[in-house]
Amino acid sequence: MAALAEALALDGDARKQLIELAREGRLRDHWTRPTGLCELPRSVDDFTGHATELVWVSELVYAESAPGVGLVGLITGSAGLGKTTFAVRAAHSVRPSFPDGVFFLDLFGMSSRPLAATDALRSLLRALGVADQQIPGDPEGRASLYRSLLRDRRVLVVLDNAASEEQVRPLLPGGGAGRALITTRRLLSGLEGVRRLVLGPLPLPESTRLLAGILGERSMSDGEPALARLSELCGGLPLALRIIGNRLVSRPGWGAAELAARLADEERRLDQFKAGDLRIANAFGMSYEQLAESARRMFRRLAVVPGQDFDAALAAVAGGVPVEDAWEALDDLVDLGLLYDITAGRYRFHDLVRLFARDRLHAEEAPAEREALSGRVTTWLLRTATSSGRWFEPGYGPSDRPDPDLTVLTSQKDAEGWLRVNVDNWLGAMRAAAGSGRHPLVLDCAESMHRFSDLWTHGPHWHEVFTLGAEAAGALGDPARQATQLNYLARVHSVPPSDPEAVARYTARALELATRAGATAQIAWAHEYNASALRLLGRFDEAVAASSRSAELFGTIGDIDSRVQCLAHIANCRLDGGHHTEALEQYLALLALLEDPGSGVTPSVVTLSRPFALIRIGHCLERLGRRTEAITALSEGIDVLDTLRLSDFRQAGAPESLAALLAGEGRTDESLRAYGRAAKVFEAIGDIEASDRCHALATAAA
Repeated sequence: MAALAEALALDGDARKQLIELAREGRLRDHWTRPTGLCELPRSVDDFTGHATELVWVSELVYAESAPGVGLVGLITGSAGLGKTTFAVRAAHSVRPSFPDGVFFLDLFGMSSRPLAATDALRSLLRALGVADQQIPGDPEGRASLYRSLLRDRRVLVVLDNAASEEQVRPLLPGGGAGRALITTRRLLSGLEGVRRLVLGPLPLPESTRLLAGILGERSMSDGEPALARLSELCGGLPLALRIIGNRLVSRPGWGAAELAARLADEERRLDQFKAGDLRIANAFGMSYEQLAESARRMFRRLAVVPGQDFDAALAAVAGGVPVEDAWEALDDLVDLGLLYDITAGRYRFHDLVRLFARDRLHAEEAPAEREALSGRVTTWLLRTATSSGRWFEPGYGPSDRPDPDLTVLTSQKDAEGWLRVNVDNWLGAMRAAAGSGRHPLVLDCAESMHRFSDLWTHGPHWHEVFTLGAEAAGALGDPARQATQLNYLARVHSVPPSDPEAVARYTARALELATRAGATAQIAWAHEYNASALRLLGRFDEAVAASSRSAELFGTIGDIDSRVQCLAHIANCRLDGGHHTEALEQYLALLALLEDPGSGVTPSVVTLSRPFALIRIGHCLERLGRRTEAITALSEGIDVLDTLRLSDFRQAGAPESLAALLAGEGRTDESLRAYGRAAKVFEAIGDIEASDRCHALATAAA
């Protein structure tokens, strides 16, 4: 340049400007010429779903950041969710917004040797046009040069499959025009100031569309129901859908329904997810290999948990470790996407990951160890469920010497919470114990659930619970306890939608067994539940006779609590039979008995029975035209039940009746609130038609 300036006879400012422009031109050519390095991979033409997530990436592109703070999007999720595919698709979609380049770098985060940050910086600097001889040798120098280039250029860098915070920190923009997207199976919770996006499984409609897109024209012949079933079995994992789609495309003679039938077998399902070099187990295995041995052991042993989710206490039992160690292992599993952490400290597997965990359990632990593990988990669950159920028996309270191996429960509220959230687990444990002949455990658990089932009347599992209990009692040769379980089954079938014929069958068998065993209480209960069947069939006089016989028997053995229930049922029969005055007299006598401190009725029975008596009194008064008194009785009974957090068929009509009475009195606002309460009660017990009716009545009243 100096020679050229001399040849042009330039001097002073003109000579200086020519030399500076030439130098700048050389540098620009040296740093910005196309290199073809770190080129963005191609996208797939059948990409489906994630519309909201793509908008999230677009917003990241145009968002503004504080000075010196680079905008970084962190995309996390478990194996098989298509994080890379999504990031590539998103990068292609926003490519026009980055005229200075879109670059992609695989950080090999799941390999045994992830790409070192200093090597990643070399690759990115070369992609940005920096010659090898211009790349600083020290990591700090490389990172500084890299940030300076991203500050002044409209560049998007996609960092795929990150291993750790330490690996990616030097690769993040320091502010300015550059942007970065990171994908990783790990949460990378130590990264500061990044915007996080968690990819989850695709919803079933989007999964089915993706599978249809992979199959192309042949999807029409397979039919949507078969594709939907296949998609459901893939659990919303794009990798699983890709594998299944590729298998069908490469085997034209296979049908989707045929493959779905193969996948229905859990024992062989995981083996079906392979197509060429794609295997779902390999994707999970890469995450598994990243774990410490203690976390691997926890992971595979959690496969024996029977329910959909679990907490750290159950994980500790499965893992055979203290709960503090269980928390640590669970954190590691969540961090790698092998578990989902859901609400209230609970965890769950993806269905396919659970199968992988079970596969590892069978491969790495001996049959005797697996049997001992299953027995330990089953025993713990049933003992905990039994102790929880007994909290609802009269007079039960905290033990002076609680079992140190079980979850500590200090109140009925704790017990109810545990039973509800763990129902899949303890019910699964009942099945397992029944299958292995551990009948005493099964029967004890079923018996403990009687009182609690009255608080969860519409639970869908009680039929199975008490059926297992009855079968266990039969296997043990105990007719009295078998009659007890059959009576519980009769009660289950009297709950709407009721089956009076089934009630009659169960009570007939219970009466036969109880008579043989001389079990007076169960003879009385068989008469009482049979009275329920007769009432459901509209045979009110026969029902009254059966309940009266039951009340007499309970009186002979001094069971005042059960006798109270018989008296209430007799009054119910009179009310349903249209004898409103007689029914009112009987309900008032019952209420007086419940409110008498010297009656001998157990306080818990009083607490539960009194509001129902008030509601029935309200119904009688309503039918007798005593509207104001009916409103008072119904309101009090409903309010008490609300404090008990109880919604079942026995109160379902009460708020609706109250709403109609209030409307008739011109108390519109109160009526609207009552209709809203009625709609919620009906919805809670699954009566959607009645719930819609109450909503419509509320709208009309307004």
